[in-house]
Amino acid sequence: MALVIRDAEVLTMDAVTGATPVRRSIRIDGDTITEVGTRVRTDDTDTVLDGRDRLVCPGFVNAHTHSWEYLAKGRYDNLPLELWMLYSYPILGARPLSPDLIRLRSLLFAAESLKSGVTTLVDDVLETPAQDLDQLDAVVGAYDRIGIRADVSGHVINRPFVDTVPYAADRLPPAVVSTVRSRPVPTAQEYLDFSAEALRRYRDRAGGRVRYMLAPSGPQRCTDDLITGAAELAPAHDVSCHIHVLETKVQAVTGREFHGSTLVEHLRRIGALTPNTTLAHGIWVTDADIDLLAEHGSGVAHNPVSNLKLGSGIAPWRRYHRAGVTLGLGTDGCSSSDTPRMHDVLKAAALLHKVTGPDHHDWPRADEVLRAATAGGARTAHRHHEIGTIAPGMQADLLLYDLDTLAFTPRNRAELQLVHSENGSSLRRVLVAGRTVVEDGRLTTVDEDALRAELAELMPGIRAEQDRLERENDVFADAFEWMHRTCAGEDVGVHRWSGPDPSLARSH
Repeated sequence: MALVIRDAEVLTMDAVTGATPVRRSIRIDGDTITEVGTRVRTDDTDTVLDGRDRLVCPGFVNAHTHSWEYLAKGRYDNLPLELWMLYSYPILGARPLSPDLIRLRSLLFAAESLKSGVTTLVDDVLETPAQDLDQLDAVVGAYDRIGIRADVSGHVINRPFVDTVPYAADRLPPAVVSTVRSRPVPTAQEYLDFSAEALRRYRDRAGGRVRYMLAPSGPQRCTDDLITGAAELAPAHDVSCHIHVLETKVQAVTGREFHGSTLVEHLRRIGALTPNTTLAHGIWVTDADIDLLAEHGSGVAHNPVSNLKLGSGIAPWRRYHRAGVTLGLGTDGCSSSDTPRMHDVLKAAALLHKVTGPDHHDWPRADEVLRAATAGGARTAHRHHEIGTIAPGMQADLLLYDLDTLAFTPRNRAELQLVHSENGSSLRRVLVAGRTVVEDGRLTTVDEDALRAELAELMPGIRAEQDRLERENDVFADAFEWMHRTCAGEDVGVHRWSGPDPSLARSH
């Protein structure tokens, strides 16, 4: 028995019709799209959905996010990245979370993602003070259960945190620096062994719908042998190697101070730029950096909402496109953007770059934004062979929007209205691998009300622990504030943007 969507307006996002709506029918057998055309085969046993007044597009790929920040949603404001990390990524005092809480956290994050049209997560999961396989199992199991597609990482930092940023260690009490440096960090071999086991363990999980990816935190936070090993392991298993690079001006200064070059040039020098390498953020890049990424086929996951909230900067959208660098779109974490909703990201990407130059021919087009949210994200996740477009042989990850709503009234250009007018309220059905996981705003695979009630009971204890960690990590705040101000005033010769306002006040 197949599912047929008949006579819908379809954004195929393929090389022929792209983001131009075309009237098409779609046949889905099992988890796979088998036919797309003005007419498709139907059998008596098929389920047929009337596609009239419906817009169908590929499911969104959240090309960079951190589900583990979900418990700190709405907790911080007016903090640049390095100061924000003191509290959301505590350096001192963190206690391991139980697999049960991680399961609950992951289910809620995935639930909100699915209800907003995200069918694939590139989830860079960090557990503090360290991640074990039981914790990773909890994330993978939650995503398998709820029905979302996901790449799940073991995010790793294997340098002492005070040594991952310039200048700060010199302004901290020696006893604090000594304490941080005495904390155990994984060796490169330990991380690669952990990753090899995870890759083996999850190779066939949910038919490949949920899998493991490599995620060295960044070239300033990981040793070269770890990054190089991860970059070699990723293509061997046909997954991505996901690395935070040049998110802030501090990181631009870091490259010069630590390596005598940009961080992108350093990655090239150690052999870590490959078609499987994806840079998260990529804001403070030089023109030469962009050319290197294009030369090596590496992609960028762009996070405009998070970058705005943290005052990190504005990525060079048009320069990336001109160089042929593939862009995906991500929400980043729920503590740096406070939502996993991709509709917010689409609109921000479409609007933000219009203020970076007066030539309106260079401004983002709706079709480019939609491509980044679908086919581009699939490419940066190294899943472009199975998702991101609507075509025979692709996985049936689809979104069905009701065109008979105020967001699409009057009906003009559906692709523009999807980017600029729609906020997810018109989304009627979400399919992942041919299975309906959201119908009329309700999840079909889990009890959302029960999940929220379960978390509500736990929140008093979670908040008390967050308060304790913030008090303990306040010791770093003045030194990191000084470092942020110092780096914000430095000329690092990057492609664009003058940097965050150094007068940003610390508040939490």
